[in-house]
Amino acid sequence: MKIAVLVSVGRHPVSGVARYSRNDAVALTLALSLAATSGARLDVLHAGDPSNAALNEYLALGARSVDVLEMPPDADPAPQLAARLRGYELVLTGTRAEGGFDSGMLPYRVAHALAVPLVGAAVDLALRDGCAQVRQFMPKGLRRRVEVRLPALIAVHPLANAATSYAYARLREGTIECVAAPLAGAGPATAGEPSAWTVGPATAKPVRLAAAEKRSGHARMLSATTTESRGGSVVIEGSSVEKAQVILAYLREHQLVDY
Repeated sequence: MKIAVLVSVGRHPVSGVARYSRNDAVALTLALSLAATSGARLDVLHAGDPSNAALNEYLALGARSVDVLEMPPDADPAPQLAARLRGYELVLTGTRAEGGFDSGMLPYRVAHALAVPLVGAAVDLALRDGCAQVRQFMPKGLRRRVEVRLPALIAVHPLANAATSYAYARLREGTIECVAAPLAGAGPATAGEPSAWTVGPATAKPVRLAAAEKRSGHARMLSATTTESRGGSVVIEGSSVEKAQVILAYLREHQLVDY
């Protein structure tokens, strides 16, 4: 039996430094447990840059080697991954990568290209009689057990029942293997065009200053059905300094500024 795990490169939420994806690490831990109990062959696969130092962290998490399909960052990895994964009985992935524009559609596209069923949000997994018994994460604390016949692709939920273990010695022993991307079928017409996305730092939007509402709920309900004067003052006369002082007094009164 052959099991494959698809891993991606994540990003630290604060510093933005490349690191292993925590969701993919959980999928790798589940795959290691399955391979140990069933004696299956386990392959870890990544599509991207083989020189990325974040891939070494998957070695420390238990992978003996990581096979990398080298391709540019803006390339579509789904066709090459699907061509590489043909012949595997079980494929595990995370639900989505950790980039800002990642859609989480890669597991669905790979499963569609392989013509195999997909089970999402898996928190527990067991193999029995050519089938995978999966416990799925459901909203409001609910869980659901489903059984799917292999071959299949299973997307693992971030809250799956798996505790990852990091060992520096395993990092030194493992290897990163760059493998040739298999020939895939013709992709969409836009596959060779440059990406339309542009990446840049996030900018904070200006916050609109609004005075805190001090009226009672009954008064606010009445104002929604009747037209009434809300008070305030209109300053027409005077210099610009006097008008600015009126505005500053209003902001201080409603605690919108602290100077």
